[in-house]
Amino acid sequence: MHGRLLVYGATGYTGQLVARRAVETGLDVVVAGRDPRRVTELAAELGVEARTFEASDARDALEDIDCVLNVAGPFRHTARPLLEACLAAGAHYLDTTAEFDTFTLAESLDSRATQAGVMLMSGTGWDVVPSDCLALHTARRTAEPEKLTIALRVTGGFSRGSLASSAGIEDLGILVRRSGELVRLETTAPRTFDFGNGPEKCVPVPMGDLITAPHSTGLGDVEVYLGTDDGFPATTGDGPTAEERAQGRYFALAEVTGHDGRVARSLVTTPTGYTFTQHSSVEIARRVLDGRFTAGYQTPASAYGPELATAIAGTTFTDL
Repeated sequence: MHGRLLVYGATGYTGQLVARRAVETGLDVVVAGRDPRRVTELAAELGVEARTFEASDARDALEDIDCVLNVAGPFRHTARPLLEACLAAGAHYLDTTAEFDTFTLAESLDSRATQAGVMLMSGTGWDVVPSDCLALHTARRTAEPEKLTIALRVTGGFSRGSLASSAGIEDLGILVRRSGELVRLETTAPRTFDFGNGPEKCVPVPMGDLITAPHSTGLGDVEVYLGTDDGFPATTGDGPTAEERAQGRYFALAEVTGHDGRVARSLVTTPTGYTFTQHSSVEIARRVLDGRFTAGYQTPASAYGPELATAIAGTTFTDL
């Protein structure tokens, strides 16, 4: 394997999980961020190189970097400058965002990335790897698929960074895909979905799947729902402890309606979100550095197929 991976935001809660996993996997890692003391301390602990810079000053820091994994949320502040720096430097760009606008930004740069010969992929963590892979898996089970509904079920507490990234999601309103176009609805009712423990109420949300699923499946009618434990509970400290991350499961359910009206349903069950993200983002980076990538904007499923999700230990698909 050849190439260097720069993890930006490596000193944050998720960033440290990702950086440690990347080093454990044997990748050539550079840890980076804005705080010189914290970045230097982490680099010394992991035995890797440290680089300190603002996202807006990233270009010179990427000259010998083959792939950037951006874990520095809120991504509305870091994604655009790092994307631009990667395109200028000829480096691949990955991030762990769940922010809708970051997905639309990455998608809008498809032609430039294709010309530069690099891959851009947003959502290399729990949102959206399992749901994107599940969507393609379920669509392939359906004769003449026409409509996709995705329901996400998450549990447990969230880091301060995740909560900061989720701020403003309500301002987007209720977004769905209709005939390929994003449409904002005035209102729509919650729905119930059974993830294996009985019906649970989920609310419509503008998640990144509204960008990734049409790209992966070719379907123009997509909607996304989300169920949580009493909203988005924060945790004490920076984020869930190792013991808390090991408890519970996350779920995503996909329903694909075919031209004949029949509905195919499949469920993906995964480790909790931070654990999954730690492993999935590094697995994607490993594949990119191994030369397995497609230039341009890609989604997890468009680049690596449904099997990417089940490459993460503890993840299973169940056809219902």
